[in-house]
Amino acid sequence: MKSIAKIIAIVLIIVVVFWSLPLLVTSTLSPGDRGKVKGKNKQESKTQAADKNVLERKLVSKSPKLKDIINEHSLYFEKEKGKKRFEGETLAYVTPWNNHGYDVAKIFGAKFTYVSPVWLQVKRSPNAVYHIQGTHDIDKGWVSDVMKGRDTSVMPRVLFDGWSRTDFTTMFASEDEIEDCVFAILKVVKDNQWQGAVIEIWSQLGGQLRSELKHFIGHMGELFHEANKKLVLVIPPPVYARSYPGLISQSDVAQLSDSVDRFSLMTYDYSNPSKPGPNSPIDWVKDCILNLAPDSDSPIRKQLLVGMNLYGLHFQQSQGEHILGSQYIEKLQKHKATIRWNEDYAEHIIDYRHANTNYQLFYPTLKSIHARLELAKEMGTGVSLWEVGQGLDYFYDLF
Repeated sequence: MKSIAKIIAIVLIIVVVFWSLPLLVTSTLSPGDRGKVKGKNKQESKTQAADKNVLERKLVSKSPKLKDIINEHSLYFEKEKGKKRFEGETLAYVTPWNNHGYDVAKIFGAKFTYVSPVWLQVKRSPNAVYHIQGTHDIDKGWVSDVMKGRDTSVMPRVLFDGWSRTDFTTMFASEDEIEDCVFAILKVVKDNQWQGAVIEIWSQLGGQLRSELKHFIGHMGELFHEANKKLVLVIPPPVYARSYPGLISQSDVAQLSDSVDRFSLMTYDYSNPSKPGPNSPIDWVKDCILNLAPDSDSPIRKQLLVGMNLYGLHFQQSQGEHILGSQYIEKLQKHKATIRWNEDYAEHIIDYRHANTNYQLFYPTLKSIHARLELAKEMGTGVSLWEVGQGLDYFYDLF
């Protein structure tokens, strides 16, 4: 009997531990891993109102004080929360695992042209039936709050997640399957009375099957526009470090420009956790824009929503991790750090030392964001924000 009791006790301990594991996991979704939810960041909203915006508070500086970042980051200008400062279009992504983004979209929704909740995935079954997953995340009350009394369009992101090459080639080879896939997406868009959808498919193919992919997107654009719905296509950068070619070209974008209303350009992840460095050097961002639309009067410029990261990178020597705004503030509070401006990157770098180890932290600041908004204004593009749940609340005074 004693041995049976011990076995039962051990089993109960194992069950308790395994049931507890999901509650102990907290991490952010890297833009490079978009479809793989690693856990929810249950960041509490500490948003507060200020009597002046960040420009009037003289916080947009190449030499900010770390104590000001710590003390001011949650303070936004109440009277301008419904005023759009940036003249171009702005797309704001919201993810269920950084749920403070839901609050940001409700508070500052008037500043955003498009809000794209990251809810949906399109799936293909072996018998060529297409269906949409993730509908359990849809929050109709929140959508209503975001749109109420505003011109903001809610257009969920749809990811082609978990598809094999065979899935793609089989669909591309059949006009009927192409239509079935698009109609499955359109149905959920129409049923929820959304203004359109943001489609992420290009990077999943790694730059291959471009002709077939462009044919598919052409069909999608035609069917979306017939239904009076907008289509935004997520695209990778056309060029990487040291002028290494990307997975999309100027010719690709030109051929798609009539089918697609806007392009959400992923101008971030220039560096990564295994490659220390800046998130998105400003000269590289400009090169990406010029690579796709070299002429200043090109209509494609107005179709580009240039990506801005609201997450950062935290490095210990050659190893790193992505970091959220809340985690960034915790690092500043905990460690004696210094901050410096890199003119070439137009980014700030945080340096600190802990346990005989040097650390570097690259995270957006008011100055780095302001510089990129000025670039977008100069180039005649819009911007896209990945993603607002990862940012600091006083950032939105600038949009």
